Amino acid sequence: MKFAIITCSDTRTLETDSAGAALEELITQAGWTCASRVVIADDRAIIAQAIVEACDNIQADVVLTCGGTGLSPRDVTPEATQDACERMVPGIAEGLRAYSLKITDRAMLSRAVCMQRGTSLVINFPGSEKAARENWEAVADVLEHAVHMMAGGGH
Repeated sequence: MKFAIITCSDTRTLETDSAGAALEELITQAGWTCASRVVIADDRAIIAQAIVEACDNIQADVVLTCGGTGLSPRDVTPEATQDACERMVPGIAEGLRAYSLKITDRAMLSRAVCMQRGTSLVINFPGSEKAARENWEAVADVLEHAVHMMAGGGH
């Protein structure tokens, strides 16, 4: 599978993006490819355009966004994801929150969504490295099946 990672942050750079770097490492360890990893501003239009780029031009099977899913006024990743995508995949976002709630009650503050753009799956992850790793643990086992289904494969 081919992945793209988009970190949404006004303060991080590629060098200081520990969550994105950790996800890239986990993707590689699973035997998959990280075709792109970028850090962009917490700006709705910029995030939406980066998602479109990852799905349409890079043709990532899975796009992981990091950050921008909380309650801060600059947290606009879920809205940008909705701007760029067509179909909700609510079970994944619900599963991530349920998994994270076993670790911290602050997980209920997440506004993360999961959506589909064409045959790409876009999942909003938290911006902290610890939380991104935990969310990866929660979802990694279903990604191959999800990609298979989006490509028209059967159960």
